[in-house]
Amino acid sequence: MRNRPRRNRSSSAIRGMVRETFIHPSKLIYPIFIAQERSAREEIPSMPGIYRLGIEGVLEEIQACMQVGIQSFIVFPAVPDSLKDPVASYSYDPDNFYLKAISEAKSAFPQSCIITDVAMDPYSSDGHDGLVQAGEILNDETLEILAKMSVAQAQAGADVLGPSDMMDGRIGYIRDALDQAEFKKVGLMSYCAKYASSFYGPFRDALESAPKEGDKKTYQMDPANSGEALREAELDEAEGADYLMVKPALLYLDVIALLKEMSNLPIVAYQVSGEYSMIHAAGQRGWLDLEASMEEALLSIRRAGADIIISYYAKKFAQKYWG
Repeated sequence: MRNRPRRNRSSSAIRGMVRETFIHPSKLIYPIFIAQERSAREEIPSMPGIYRLGIEGVLEEIQACMQVGIQSFIVFPAVPDSLKDPVASYSYDPDNFYLKAISEAKSAFPQSCIITDVAMDPYSSDGHDGLVQAGEILNDETLEILAKMSVAQAQAGADVLGPSDMMDGRIGYIRDALDQAEFKKVGLMSYCAKYASSFYGPFRDALESAPKEGDKKTYQMDPANSGEALREAELDEAEGADYLMVKPALLYLDVIALLKEMSNLPIVAYQVSGEYSMIHAAGQRGWLDLEASMEEALLSIRRAGADIIISYYAKKFAQKYWG
């Protein structure tokens, strides 16, 4: 046989030479959960190895990540129930601990990229991403709340905002609000293809933000649909998005590939909490090799077309190769 593909697999050096897909720490975003108490450090039971951290721990975590090449962080607030209300007013309160943490982190690490979460659910007593009235999630009435939240986060020093709410028209509405407030350099990372997935459970445990009633299927996407993701992406790009996100990642590799084909914007994929916990649990039980499975999963997301990956494994992966 003249053609023997195995020749290109015959040694580690040759396999490395012909390898097509690489992951560099600069392409990884590490999620961090921020608690109100400055010295808090609470492990999330459904996400072993991941913690709710006060600002002291957040700064330590960012420093450790920066030392292995990770410079981008997406931060989420774990808001006590006492600070929640139906209109998410705490989200833009000047005394919001989340906003103060963003400012402190950006001041301590000005070279970092701090990405925030824009949605009502962490602050809403209803646990939904939009305003609830008579059991209905109101779209247009939610946009003003999201705009106030966005401007407050930009004022705090955020580099990129991540609207995760899936309300129609929110990218354009937020972009206009930011521009009017003279935050024209602040980017928008749109969760344009956020599916109504069953893999968000551990994340909702971390933030205690599950809906009090109903579900999120009237605004998050149907897992059966892929063409709909193209429509969402086209709308968000036209409204001023700077990045397009697919969430979850592993179960929607086809959608990542679709968006990569149709758009010139950077494609972000979020390896969500349930995907992390699934691999971690199998690794803990010896059913999978944890490190090998982690790496293979990340490579699959990158190979599908993701330019950037949000992953709870980002720090561990970077430490393995760049630590």
